[in-house]
Amino acid sequence: MTGIDLSSNQLTGGIPIEIGELSQLLSLNLSHSSLTGSIPISFQNLTRVENLDLSHNMLRGKIPSELVALTYLSAFSVAYNNLSGRIPFERQFSTFEMRCYDGNPELCGDPLPRKCSRTNQPKEEKDEKESNRIIDHPLFFYAFVTVSYAFGFWAFFGILIIKKNWR
Repeated sequence: MTGIDLSSNQLTGGIPIEIGELSQLLSLNLSHSSLTGSIPISFQNLTRVENLDLSHNMLRGKIPSELVALTYLSAFSVAYNNLSGRIPFERQFSTFEMRCYDGNPELCGDPLPRKCSRTNQPKEEKDEKESNRIIDHPLFFYAFVTVSYAFGFWAFFGILIIKKNWR
């Protein structure tokens, strides 16, 4: 078997990871259904696949970066899903046009005009970077030094005022 076309069959549920074991497959079309879940990382084993169409489904998550290992891949589409994150842009993925990714508002990076920014990062990373940015600000340093100096000055003279025998 060199090709599987299950397009427009009203398929539901996730894509079985076992499809990734069909290493001799040249073409896989699962478009125009209601598939959910993510693109299986096992697709990296489809080493001879030339055509991969997963468009017009309800897939979520990222496009696995492992798919750049599919060196024979010449036609690829994940348009009109709910995918997010950075598009892998190495090897043959740099040849795929913008229309291959249409309808995925959370995808970013080349070839799309939406560049990946801090808003595309996980929330924990973003919060950590913002807190580090405040601490690294020069104004924070000067405020800290000023408050420390004032506290030390008044602590020293406050003790001298209170303890008469130290005068």
